[in-house]
Amino acid sequence: MDAQSFETFEAEAMAAGFDEVIERTWESGLALDMHSHQFDVESVVVRGEMWLTCDGNTRHLMPGQGFALAADEPHSERYGPQGATTWIARRHVAGAGR
Repeated sequence: MDAQSFETFEAEAMAAGFDEVIERTWESGLALDMHSHQFDVESVVVRGEMWLTCDGNTRHLMPGQGFALAADEPHSERYGPQGATTWIARRHVAGAGR
């Protein structure tokens, strides 16, 4: 995806009330055990692949596919053999993580 596409993702996320937008690259085969964040997340995979598990359900996400998580929502992540790049919008929530 090109820089303009990230700029569009960022602008739409900020307009929707998110306060931080980043691009993150994940290493090959990385697995993150069950955890949660103190912010809402909307994310899209732009390179590679990942598996996201929430409430016992696993989704296999490829480029162009995205997901949303509420603050404090437990989940685990696993990234494919080529790693992955994701665009992530975060909305920090007062009182989350308590």
